[in-house]
Amino acid sequence: MAASSLDQAKQAVRTQVWDALTAADAVHDASVHGRIPNFKGAEEAAGRLSKLPAWQRAGVVKAVPDKAQLPVRARALEEGKIVYMAVPKLATLKPFYLLDPAALTVPPAEAAASRIAATIAPTVDVDALRPLDLIVLGSVAVNRDGARIGKGAGYSDIEFALLTEAGLVTPETVIVTTVHALQVTDALIPTTEHDVSVDMIVTPDETIVCPNPHRPSGVDWSALTPEKIATIPALAARHMA
Repeated sequence: MAASSLDQAKQAVRTQVWDALTAADAVHDASVHGRIPNFKGAEEAAGRLSKLPAWQRAGVVKAVPDKAQLPVRARALEEGKIVYMAVPKLATLKPFYLLDPAALTVPPAEAAASRIAATIAPTVDVDALRPLDLIVLGSVAVNRDGARIGKGAGYSDIEFALLTEAGLVTPETVIVTTVHALQVTDALIPTTEHDVSVDMIVTPDETIVCPNPHRPSGVDWSALTPEKIATIPALAARHMA
């Protein structure tokens, strides 16, 4: 599938999900289009995730900064887990916030908010991260095979590739997404080599284990324009190394 056709197919799935969430009044945002949905039931999904063995074993969690995953980040910190969260658009050479429960100066539920984390958490470079036990992704849509799409910027896939190349994502690392049931689609989600699939989908009411999820082995430089590389300092540094 040509890149333009693939992008159009992904956008059609996004629009279908955004429309369904809007019609069901299933999100907190006035408009969900163009966003990772801040879905109603995110607390319940986080609670369901917290009961899974993969969560309970995890000491180090990498989580997206989206509002829908705020309850996940807060619960992780409350339970004493290290949380890494990306700087917006990976725009600094040290592109991850380090949230260490032992060093927080505000309550975990506050520290987990991206705007608060930006003011209290040190930033660290990729090589300073500890190996990741659990990665929590935000999604617009995901299917039961584990294929997912975000809002289209591609940062989750680039983060994952960087972390994989650095040896921080291992075969034991579990990748999950928390979503509303309406975000779990039966539609075919077209994917490319650099798209990250999930091992598990957690909704407020269901845990779905995905068969044979795809994981990129590292950065697909051929899929990145020089302009994109230049906007992400950590990526540019590795490209030049």
